[in-house]
Amino acid sequence: MKSTLNKTNDVNGTIVIELEKTDYQEKVDKSLNQFRQKANIPGFRQGKVPKSVIQKMYGKAVLVDEVNKIVTDELTHFIRENNLKILGEPISDDSEEKRVDLEKDEILKFYFDVALTPAFDLVLDKNTELTSYRVKLEADLLDKQMDAYKQNYGTYVSVEEAAKDTDLIKGTLTEVREGEVVENGQVIENAILMPSYLKDETVRNRFIGAKVGESVVFNPKTAYDNNEAEVASLLQTTKDKVADINSDFRFDIREVTRYQEATLNQELFDRVLGEGVVSTEEEFRNKVEAELSNQFKPDTDHLFIHEARDIIVEKMKEVQFPDAFLKRWLLESSEERTAGQVEEDYPKILEDLKFHIAKQKITEENELKVEYQDIEALAAEVAKAQFAQYGMTNLPADVLQNYTKSLLEKEESVQNLVERATEDKIIQWLKENVTVLEKEISSKDFNDLMHKHSHQHGEQHQDDTADDAVADESGTAGE
Repeated sequence: MKSTLNKTNDVNGTIVIELEKTDYQEKVDKSLNQFRQKANIPGFRQGKVPKSVIQKMYGKAVLVDEVNKIVTDELTHFIRENNLKILGEPISDDSEEKRVDLEKDEILKFYFDVALTPAFDLVLDKNTELTSYRVKLEADLLDKQMDAYKQNYGTYVSVEEAAKDTDLIKGTLTEVREGEVVENGQVIENAILMPSYLKDETVRNRFIGAKVGESVVFNPKTAYDNNEAEVASLLQTTKDKVADINSDFRFDIREVTRYQEATLNQELFDRVLGEGVVSTEEEFRNKVEAELSNQFKPDTDHLFIHEARDIIVEKMKEVQFPDAFLKRWLLESSEERTAGQVEEDYPKILEDLKFHIAKQKITEENELKVEYQDIEALAAEVAKAQFAQYGMTNLPADVLQNYTKSLLEKEESVQNLVERATEDKIIQWLKENVTVLEKEISSKDFNDLMHKHSHQHGEQHQDDTADDAVADESGTAGE
């Protein structure tokens, strides 16, 4: 077996794989013998079918299968052994003059056209300027967050005052008929309701203004406008049993509780940030402001790397690419694409491809390696950020660890984390090697900027296409 790369130019070539009969005959004979052992053909005992019969029935199909396996393995091996950085995937040359005749050709030659990643210089130094945004929260946003914490971490406390519509009223519900307690009727000892949830205005107004020790008689079905789920909840039963209930009930009020916001004290500081992290309101506000600002980091990094992308693509405008091959590969790799669509989309795809291989170059030349601990740390950061969106900033360690573990158990999540971790290292390298222009911006203006940016650059499918077009370090793309 012999394999060679014949370069047409710096970015195009053909891999030629030559097979002699000795390269495949042993495997063909072995496969045919296995067919012979298993074949169940009328007139012959199993395992005793003549070789000539097996050869006639299965010979050509087995030959094609074994040769294809050898060629595929050799193609992958040749690319890896020679450290070929190819774009897309090899495309078999099936032109008539290069077709193989398995029965007549002494030497079988297979031709695969390949696109080679171009060699190029990429200068990114202090003469390169990139903008890094520092988001400043408006005072009212921080105040709103403070209010949210006070609201979220508040508690219900007992009051002696008359009940309001948003108070929780607790007591005993007793089934009555014409003012008298029904013998063997229903009694719910720990009933609870909130007037604002009652749909009937008349019933609702009976509870608003009521005090501990007073009683209110009402019909639950009327109160909740025949909503079976709500009636069942009040009577602590199931929906299927509600249909047979149409009695009045007396609610003997035992307690009225009112929601009271938390105060900005040490207890709240510890619940939000963790025990002992801060000890004063000023420290608390500063810490919360920093954490809120940090939530903008993924977006500020995105704008930073996107500006770097534009500069890099411009620097690579003269780099030669195998355009004809790539268009052919894009067309052949998807049944949904048309030649017209490829031509229309190609300029954007090429820009994304340039940036992708530029990132690979930066990563390789500067040995920016992603370790497993980088992925773990990023997974924990992602998990923490997801909970923070719902105001859950002080999670128990085991909850955060379990959620982080679940992210690391999903192949798709891990792949996304590896890509993000790699990009984070590229961003850090850029910030250390180019001139960074820091720009402070309000959170409102930054959100407007991100909205405009997302609207202009929302073609995610084209980014994915560029990723698919790049071979990994170990071989062809899509292995």
